[in-house]
Amino acid sequence: MVLIGQRITVLGAGIGGLAAALALALRGASVRVIEQSPEIAEVGAGLQISPNGSAVLEALGLKDAFEAVSMASNGAVLRDFARGAEVLRLDLTGFGRFGLVHRADLIAVLERGAREAGVEIVLDRKVADVRLDGPAPVLRFEDGTEEDAAVLVGADGLHSRTRAAILGEAVPSFTNQVAWRALVPITPGEVADEAQVFMGPGRHLVAYPLRGGTVLNLVGVEEFADWSAEGWNHPGEPKRMRAIFARFGGPVQDWLTRVEDVRVWGLFRHPVAPRWIAPGAALLGDAAHPTLPFLAQGACLALEDAWVLGQSLAGHDGVDAGLAAYQAARIERARRTVAAATANARNYHLRSVPVRRVAHAGLRMIGRVAPDFMPDRFAWLYSHDVTKS
Repeated sequence: MVLIGQRITVLGAGIGGLAAALALALRGASVRVIEQSPEIAEVGAGLQISPNGSAVLEALGLKDAFEAVSMASNGAVLRDFARGAEVLRLDLTGFGRFGLVHRADLIAVLERGAREAGVEIVLDRKVADVRLDGPAPVLRFEDGTEEDAAVLVGADGLHSRTRAAILGEAVPSFTNQVAWRALVPITPGEVADEAQVFMGPGRHLVAYPLRGGTVLNLVGVEEFADWSAEGWNHPGEPKRMRAIFARFGGPVQDWLTRVEDVRVWGLFRHPVAPRWIAPGAALLGDAAHPTLPFLAQGACLALEDAWVLGQSLAGHDGVDAGLAAYQAARIERARRTVAAATANARNYHLRSVPVRRVAHAGLRMIGRVAPDFMPDRFAWLYSHDVTKS
């Protein structure tokens, strides 16, 4: 299908929405992005972009811009919480470049690329409802106005109005886990250029540097009985974060003393959508497959979706044929990735001391005897390049 002049509306100016807008605009579509926030502000914290995500950024013409704002990671190190002792080192460099980047910096790269490609970005417009019962998708805004969309891409997150229109209303389920995130100052070279995961009973903490090694990204996750507040940007208390991770050793306590501002959010999930498409409409990113942040694949999956959506629409006759091809290409990979992230959550939080000791001893043995075994288990994830499919 020739996309030149094809009118496409994207809901959401996050990573997936902006990447999709750019992928479509580069193929000639006339793209309009609608974002509910009054500005694309510096929110969020660190992201790890693995080679499967970096491949999309390169194909979108953003390789140099992305590398300018990110740090190359040497891999990941799993550590025991008590002393910070190394359990397993994962050398992931053989798959390609893993970029450590502040979310705001990646958003800025995508926004600039989208605008330069002619994408229109409309801010401060909140969609109250999406209707898919007519000849074209219809958006109803909170101010009561309506507009149609020849093609609609719902990159509107966990509480997606597009998903509700396709599948019906559903309430995300709480995972009984709460995440704490903070950015603390460090000096360049103080912390190695890698992701460190400190694994403890019922909780874990991830740390890696950003912005040239001047900032350390901390994300701690604890198991929690109940959580009612929605959203992912609630202010938290630094002293509470310090108390939750008070038993963590190694460098963690020094890092926690530097925390001055912390954000906290409950981790919620929908299952991967059984259907991503309707006539003239498709889901993308968290709207289709929200994933727990334990494999660092939320942003990467959204980038993959964006590329495949553009490729599928451009490569098929008719919008609905292109959308069907997009869903077919993406749904099983999303399911497998979400399941792997969920499994990591269980593995990081082993509560039984004997079980944890045996598990960690086994990982240490694997690291000594077959150092490539664990990285190779994720070759299906990191080596996959949707731009060459």
